[in-house]
Amino acid sequence: MEPTQPGQAQEPVVRAVRRMLRPLVRLLIRFGISYPALSALLKSLYVEVANADFPVDGRPQTISRITVLTGVHRKDVKRILMQSDGEPAVLLTPTLGAQIIGKWAGDPKFSDAEGRPRPLPRTGRRNVDTFETLVASVSKDVRPRAVLDEWLRLGIASVDDRDQVALNEAAFVPNRGLEEKAHYFGRNLRDHIAAAAHNVAGDGPPLFERAVFYDGLTATSVTALRRLAEEGGMDLLLRINREALRLAEQDADLPASTERMTVGVFFFGEDTAKGPPTIRPDAS
Repeated sequence: MEPTQPGQAQEPVVRAVRRMLRPLVRLLIRFGISYPALSALLKSLYVEVANADFPVDGRPQTISRITVLTGVHRKDVKRILMQSDGEPAVLLTPTLGAQIIGKWAGDPKFSDAEGRPRPLPRTGRRNVDTFETLVASVSKDVRPRAVLDEWLRLGIASVDDRDQVALNEAAFVPNRGLEEKAHYFGRNLRDHIAAAAHNVAGDGPPLFERAVFYDGLTATSVTALRRLAEEGGMDLLLRINREALRLAEQDADLPASTERMTVGVFFFGEDTAKGPPTIRPDAS
């Protein structure tokens, strides 16, 4: 991959990046992550990406070239590369919880006629599909009770008076548990941005990345559209999950099964009449 030469092509990309980063900066400020901290993070990322994604064919990567590509000083490039040397690669496999939910939503043994995760007996007799057999079908290294206790804490599942475990579909992303929410925040947005960046760069056939957007709506209309998006989006994701589970089991032992994919659905609405607050010149 070769970088595009500087020029007027940068201007629309910079404008788009500024809009894209605004909600991210809002989140960073909310969690007390300052500009100097983000600046240090970006510096190391520039070096890592230039080193990994912009090699020179037939020649080794050099500190000087990374400096030219990124604008990061040579001594900082050397320090960052030495610090990152030998670090474990980022794992792309989904968390155990996500694998169990995917199995519950995709395997006909654990879903109803409409393909929705059905309530499961927590325990049961042999040859009965239960929550315990569901967990064991994904991993035998974790106790089903430990998974259930954590899901109950996060609001992902509930247990009724018949000792049946039900999955709360609205809580696929837990209401509590910052670690888990931050994991999916990074994973989902990474792949969404990667798809959009691929399309902007024109590095091959475009990936599917579309959106519907309207303004001039009332809050009531936006609420109705949000409900439609949630229902239709969940139906789509459940259909894709069932087929993906089938194909993953089919491809499991093939040498070429090294590919991964992400399909996402999102909804966003806001009141455009609310502008930024006015700051007086003498305000501090």
